[in-house]
Amino acid sequence: MSVVALAGSPSALSRSTALLRHVLSCLDDGVARSEIVLRDLPPAALVRAEFDDPAIRRAREQVAAARVVVIATPIYKASFSGLLKSFLDLLPQDALRGKSVLALGTGGSAAHLLALDYALKPVLAALGARHILDSVYAVDAQFAPRALADAPVALRARAGDAPRPVALVA
Repeated sequence: MSVVALAGSPSALSRSTALLRHVLSCLDDGVARSEIVLRDLPPAALVRAEFDDPAIRRAREQVAAARVVVIATPIYKASFSGLLKSFLDLLPQDALRGKSVLALGTGGSAAHLLALDYALKPVLAALGARHILDSVYAVDAQFAPRALADAPVALRARAGDAPRPVALVA
């Protein structure tokens, strides 16, 4: 199995990217994984939809080769990041066909909890995703050290394991 992770935050210090990396760290050692930090892609190539840009081409190839796609994004004004949308717009129409997709979101409060379901999931479905796993949404308060000790099973390596400590940006 191969996993590609898309870090969709425009911020260098990102809770959503920290959450993404925590999820990746919970995968079994034998799982091939790669991470695409979208903020590191050439901005002009993203905005101008330059499909032939080498970095864009490599990122698209990584998505094509993966069996599982994990997408992490901050939620701003009830939607996922524009950076993520710009990248998703560069993927072929069936880029997620046959893949399992997990969406991770972070936000200041539970008020935007449904943004993943109502904003991101329709885009993923338009890209051919039919097996979209239950989304994980975390609010700022859940990034405190005590909250991590009580993390939901979805953030643990296996259901019976104790939660792993993780350093998340405050």
